[in-house]
Amino acid sequence: MLMLVAALLNATASVLQRHAAKKLPQLSAFSPTMLLDLARHPSWTLGIATMTAGFVLHGVSISVSRIALVQPLLIAELPFTLLLASWVFRLRIQSRDWLAIAMASVGLATFVACLSPEGGDPRVSTTAWALGIAVTIAPIAVLVVLGYRGRREHRAALLGIATGTAFGLNSALIAGVGAELSHGGSLLTTWQTYGIAVLGPVSFFLLQNALHAGNLFASQPGFTLVNPLVSVAWGLAVFGEYGRGGLFLIGVLLGTAFLIAATIMLSQSPLLDPDAPGHQQHR
Repeated sequence: MLMLVAALLNATASVLQRHAAKKLPQLSAFSPTMLLDLARHPSWTLGIATMTAGFVLHGVSISVSRIALVQPLLIAELPFTLLLASWVFRLRIQSRDWLAIAMASVGLATFVACLSPEGGDPRVSTTAWALGIAVTIAPIAVLVVLGYRGRREHRAALLGIATGTAFGLNSALIAGVGAELSHGGSLLTTWQTYGIAVLGPVSFFLLQNALHAGNLFASQPGFTLVNPLVSVAWGLAVFGEYGRGGLFLIGVLLGTAFLIAATIMLSQSPLLDPDAPGHQQHR
């Protein structure tokens, strides 16, 4: 339940921050002054406050449960974003969007119920942590370089994937902190705390550039889908969590297929591109 509330808060933050970011000139991308320019917009400030609240709930949820179980619930962020965009920009939700929302809900429920991960412990060896971090950071660096050289929506899409990947790594670090604290460790002596202190601002800067680079339909799928996928990979490959096999594996694959299809459909919704012509306003 906490993760679903966090997803709703994240969706609200995305809409508010995009509302402010689209007012900035394109030349300010990757500029040190970009955050100062954004801070002048009340909607951006409110979005940051909402995102912070979502981050806190997110951290609590990961700390008290298995990362491969709760992280997929963040996929609900995309349908929430669609509904909020409809309300904020006063646009009508089409039947195709409602179908995609229903598919996402069914896919998410199927995936979580069938995977039902057990076991695992974030207190793994330093070598496992180092290897997992290296494998995760490498694609982030490549995506940032490609995104910096890309144009408009391509930049937004690539930076959205990079941001989602960074968020997934950040979730793994949060899980590591929670595991250490639950076994008597100290927040200030746990190295993952300092990893979050470094990665958090980097992820935040990538997020702002992704939102500024293009409309939400380009960047939001990366935030929504890649983040939980990376987290699930960490839970299963690094932390030693394991899901149910047999016929349940078919349900996991079916749920994944529904989620991917729904994400693609939702990412193409005109509600995430409020500046495009031809929108139908609520009456």
